[in-house]
Amino acid sequence: MFNELGIAIGFSLTLIAVLMHFSRGTGWTSNEDISQEVLERRAESVPETDFPEPMNRSIGGGAPTGAIGGGEAGGELAEGGEEAEEESGPGDIPEDEIEYYEIEFVKEGETIEVANNETILEAGEDEGWDLPYACREGSCVSCAGQIDGNTSDFIEHDDQSMLGDAELEDGYTLTCVAYPRGEFSIETGEQP
Repeated sequence: MFNELGIAIGFSLTLIAVLMHFSRGTGWTSNEDISQEVLERRAESVPETDFPEPMNRSIGGGAPTGAIGGGEAGGELAEGGEEAEEESGPGDIPEDEIEYYEIEFVKEGETIEVANNETILEAGEDEGWDLPYACREGSCVSCAGQIDGNTSDFIEHDDQSMLGDAELEDGYTLTCVAYPRGEFSIETGEQP
């Protein structure tokens, strides 16, 4: 008697499972994917950051220097409401006065031509080298390098504040604000 009852229950359950398998469901569909829409809304709420270049590794995202002081990017106003003239730096050289110097990058094993209106760091990055840096303003020593001889004989710095006279005489330079004024060899990543 148990065998017949067990067989009948097993057959009934199998029949129900087969019918459920072949029957049409309720037509359930998954919810619409809104992830892209959410990302776009979030991106709209975040202000654009002007990165100075693609390989920027500096802490803080490379905010433009005008944003630090809170002034407008177009310049600050002088007395009488006139826009103050920007100071020219060693990189502000007219096109007809640009000179090129052979600079040997010792650790990279190459010698390249660097224009006198381009920093040593920029020239190395243009070659695809991953040179050290952080502030890009001469306010730290992350980008320091050492050349053969007195720095003032071969390089003009644009507003560096970290190296003293003794360090400059020993050949130390900050590559992020160093413009070549002669031919030399440099070992990047060398700090005083």
